[in-house]
Amino acid sequence: DWPRVLSVWRTSGRTAGTMVVYKYWSRRYVEFCVEQGARFDTRLTHADVRRFVAEEIGREATDTAPFAAVRALWCALGMLGHDLPPWRERKPRPPLTPVVNEFVRHRLRHRGVAPGTTPSDSRTASTFVAFLRDHGRSITRVRVADIDDFVMSLSRRWAPRTVAGVCSTLRAFLVFLHVTGRLKRDFAPFVVLPRVRSNRPPRALPWVDVRRILRAIDVTEGLGRRDFAMFLMMATYGMGAGEVLSLRLDDIDWSARTIHAHRPKTGTETTLPLLDPVGRALSRYLRECRPAHSRDRNIFVSHRMPHARLSGAAPIKERLVKYAKLAGVQADFLGTHVFRHYPDRPIIPTRLGRPRASSSHRDSMRLNA
Repeated sequence: DWPRVLSVWRTSGRTAGTMVVYKYWSRRYVEFCVEQGARFDTRLTHADVRRFVAEEIGREATDTAPFAAVRALWCALGMLGHDLPPWRERKPRPPLTPVVNEFVRHRLRHRGVAPGTTPSDSRTASTFVAFLRDHGRSITRVRVADIDDFVMSLSRRWAPRTVAGVCSTLRAFLVFLHVTGRLKRDFAPFVVLPRVRSNRPPRALPWVDVRRILRAIDVTEGLGRRDFAMFLMMATYGMGAGEVLSLRLDDIDWSARTIHAHRPKTGTETTLPLLDPVGRALSRYLRECRPAHSRDRNIFVSHRMPHARLSGAAPIKERLVKYAKLAGVQADFLGTHVFRHYPDRPIIPTRLGRPRASSSHRDSMRLNA
């Protein structure tokens, strides 16, 4: 499979020099596994490569090339359809206690929270239960002093805004304990949230600055075309980073000219018209720049192997700051939400149908699409 592996590396944007290094260390690792009488495809893991480095190179070696090369081999074979072990073993999460598990189900069924919030809910409830246990208390014998001590312990480690979010979940957990009969009294009102003062400047950019940022993106290369399509969708439809990154290939209906968007926090779904500039930017990225060997169905994927879906707003913010700097746009705050709140944004149709755009809107959308 070496020719196919090299082809995957090449189409993934690896340079000739990088592929030489990858191939050298990958071959050495394969030979090492063969000498030990093991199938190399069952030992493509970070832990096994660490043993290889220790035995073949020496325990004092700090070169990361063997790890990068073997991981690149693992990525390529995975994209070619081979069944491989995970590169790193994930530590299993400790099981939830029955009361925390019931709290999470209650939140999903009766409180309308999105599934994406359940890890945070379970973590807060589990932390509070463990805190009580460490102090010789149980959830049926909660005191106001216990709640105050718990919040103070959080305040010594975390920022006020983070503590405020945890306290909000803690209130919900205490209400749940009361309505299910575990607590005779509702202690939620006794959870005092830290005061969070916001003196931030308005998170908005003028439309002219948004256009300057979009024009600063180099759409002649793959990353630029991907970023241009992402930011154009955010600027056109007011999507957040989570909505853009959750878009899948099946969410674009090219014949009906619609986009099926999902809001991760609430689970709501919206159907939007596929406007011409957005359609051109998306089709150019999908046809020419999206990694062909990606096994992920999300539209926007990483250009690094194994080309998994992009996740989190941090990578997008880094790209936004880069393009704003190139465009000479300065702002007190630059984040992914600035595309959603700029004050002089042109009106975008949000209902299905094909309303005729005004001339001023057409002119404003003449960017690089």
